[in-house]
Amino acid sequence: MEYFITVAKLQHMTNASKALNLTQPTLSHAISKLEDELGLPLFDRDGRNIRLNRYGVQFAKRVEEALRSIESGIQEIREWSDPDTGVVSISYLNILGVDLIPNLVMEYKQEHPKVRFELFQGSLGDVDEHFENGSSDLMITSKESAIMKHEWLTILKVPLYIVVSAQHAFARQSSPLSLTKLSGEPFVGLKNNCALRATISTCFDNTGFHLATTYDAEDLVTVAGFIKAGLGVSILPQTPGLELEGLVWIPIAEEGWEWEIGLKWRKDRYLPAAATEFIEFIRQR
Repeated sequence: MEYFITVAKLQHMTNASKALNLTQPTLSHAISKLEDELGLPLFDRDGRNIRLNRYGVQFAKRVEEALRSIESGIQEIREWSDPDTGVVSISYLNILGVDLIPNLVMEYKQEHPKVRFELFQGSLGDVDEHFENGSSDLMITSKESAIMKHEWLTILKVPLYIVVSAQHAFARQSSPLSLTKLSGEPFVGLKNNCALRATISTCFDNTGFHLATTYDAEDLVTVAGFIKAGLGVSILPQTPGLELEGLVWIPIAEEGWEWEIGLKWRKDRYLPAAATEFIEFIRQR
């Protein structure tokens, strides 16, 4: 295409071959091959002088548009991957969009004002699919969702609490409460599509104590709503978005009850410079 446009502009095979740093036979062969592929001539020839015919004029318009589009695409890709002007693509859990993600974006843009963020939020299944199919380079999620082919970098660890309604018998509990005290209480659990479920299950496995789930909710906000309504107790992180009026947060007496949230990426996949720079930002932070 570039050979064709050069010949079309110069209207002279020898001059075009010099401009392209090609031998004239090589250029002539390339133009002839193009015409053979199209099935019609693009030039009227008079010795070494050539002139675009009406087919060539029409085709040149389309080729110039295509080459401009390709050049724009190259520029976009370069800007996308540039650590100072590129795009950081992240998928993350819904509950993290209340506080953590906005703060991270704000802090990062203070240092890199020209960087753009491409964000996707949803349930664990949604964001995991978005991440695994390559639609995002990074994912901010619960540690238990990371697997062997993922790299993991901890962002924060959030304490977990026993949560009851203000009308519950434990509402006046001021000291840490053992999970064994919840035996027989209706427990509001989480469905598999919620990232925190795996963390809670792991913690329970380590204590050897289990609670019978009365309700399984889709997300943490729904769990908080059920507790507020007096439909049971649960275990939640005290994060923005969950601190509803009418809830009481009681520290857990057993050790190790915390929710680890971090950044993960695929070690078997190319990461643009913008994403790599964001990882380093999290590491230093």
